[in-house]
Amino acid sequence: MSSHPYLRAYMAGITVPTISLLLGLTAFTIARFGYQVPVPIERVIVFPMAIVPNLFGLWNILYVAMGSGRRLPIGLHGALLPFVLLPLAFTMATSLGFLTFGQDALVWLEVLTIPYSVLVAIFPVLLIIYYLVWKYLVAFLNGLLGIA
Repeated sequence: MSSHPYLRAYMAGITVPTISLLLGLTAFTIARFGYQVPVPIERVIVFPMAIVPNLFGLWNILYVAMGSGRRLPIGLHGALLPFVLLPLAFTMATSLGFLTFGQDALVWLEVLTIPYSVLVAIFPVLLIIYYLVWKYLVAFLNGLLGIA
């Protein structure tokens, strides 16, 4: 199956975040409407639902397009994606007023305050999660579709 490798790479890339976002949306909806958690889901979920799966797909196309001789291992390639996603997310969230930078912390939707020290501690965990997702899940899907 050698036809349309980039389309197959895109489809393999978007699968994991799409399923994850559906589960996340379900949890947010239950929290918002079932338990009256004051987080405006309709304002928060737009960026992840629109951008994240597409970037996963495009990132996987980039991985396939690099060829086996020039590319990093897929786990490391995936662990680089937060370095693209986070600046986009912070830029969009601050420009839309969802996120403000305080003296000691980020304030998200005027509801949640996240100290910078927590962000510094969470970032390596995020990189590990992305590494594992790409190494095991995306690599599995790439192999399944015959593009790895």
